[in-house]
Amino acid sequence: MPLLDHFRPPLSLKRHWHSFHNAWSTYLAEALNQSLPEGYFAEPNAQFGIEIDIATFSETNLPDSTPVATQWTPRSPTATLPFQPTTDSVEVQIFSTQAGPTLVGAIELVSPANKHRPTHRNAFTSKCQTYLQQGIGLVIVDIVTTLSANLHNELMERLDLQPVSLETGLYAVAYRVAESDGASRLDFWQEPLTLTKELPTVPLFLKGGLFLPIDLEQTYHLTCTRQRISE
Repeated sequence: MPLLDHFRPPLSLKRHWHSFHNAWSTYLAEALNQSLPEGYFAEPNAQFGIEIDIATFSETNLPDSTPVATQWTPRSPTATLPFQPTTDSVEVQIFSTQAGPTLVGAIELVSPANKHRPTHRNAFTSKCQTYLQQGIGLVIVDIVTTLSANLHNELMERLDLQPVSLETGLYAVAYRVAESDGASRLDFWQEPLTLTKELPTVPLFLKGGLFLPIDLEQTYHLTCTRQRISE
């Protein structure tokens, strides 16, 4: 199944990209659970930016027994700093159960919100940096065509690394934190993605040494088929 543009017409007018990403993460987790050895499991985790408003209201005829929530208030904050939490998260998390559920790997499917603003990109790369610094295996897959930011390059800058940058807008990158001769290193495998071309297979290195092939084409094709998306 060739890679389609889920973010521009005509497909974007017929299908919702977030529904596709949600389904893709589910089928990726399903495929992993069929190949992971005993003691491991994969779970999809899709969260999109949803705002919850907490409304205030005034009611004059409250009974005397009603608790008053304003009897105590905190002092002014010590500091107020700009902060952007990760709004969209579409990922597959792989856990080891040997010492309770422990995260050992993650596959991140990039959303438009992850690339939209510098603060959003910073939140996404911060999460990826945390994974890598903990030795957690990571794969990033970016098929978003409407924004040009390259999160792999920004992650490398965040880690203060200067490898050959990815010039392509769409890509899959697999990362492995390894150690040799007493020194840690970061290995990664870059795969450019192209519309109308099939997707590659990339390695997923789990913390602890195990690695698995992630057949992006197989799960992408399955998702398109189950979602009734055709070329």
